[in-house]
Amino acid sequence: MRPFLLVISLLFSAYSVAAESSIAVKEVYARATPPNAPTSAIFLSLHNRGDQDISLVAAATPAAGRVELHTMLMDGDVMKMRQVKEIKVAANTMVELKPGGLHLMLFDLQIPFKEGEELQLTLDFSDGSQQQLQVPINKVMHKMKHHH
Repeated sequence: MRPFLLVISLLFSAYSVAAESSIAVKEVYARATPPNAPTSAIFLSLHNRGDQDISLVAAATPAAGRVELHTMLMDGDVMKMRQVKEIKVAANTMVELKPGGLHLMLFDLQIPFKEGEELQLTLDFSDGSQQQLQVPINKVMHKMKHHH
């Protein structure tokens, strides 16, 4: 029975290594909020060190009821937010999620986001990999208004 369990554990450890993403997440932070704010955003850089395109397909945090992948687009003179299905990171490139562009939008905040604190974030990628992050909360000055 022991050799069988050893083989099974080796197979699972090999699988977990194979499922490790070639995406490096850098410069990640969440936007601090005023009291009772219903939304915030997370910004970061996704660096694809591999030779296959990979997409960010979902994100979640216990600090928010819902997390959506978003982009900002000009509609006439108004900047509007739009949800996207995925954020593609081509092989050997970097995609920056930043104010006024791609970002993670957090809805139904469970707590106020206070500068200097952290929150947990899970990112899901199209290759089946997942990353768990501790995200610092920073004060961000940004004058654009979000319109849904």
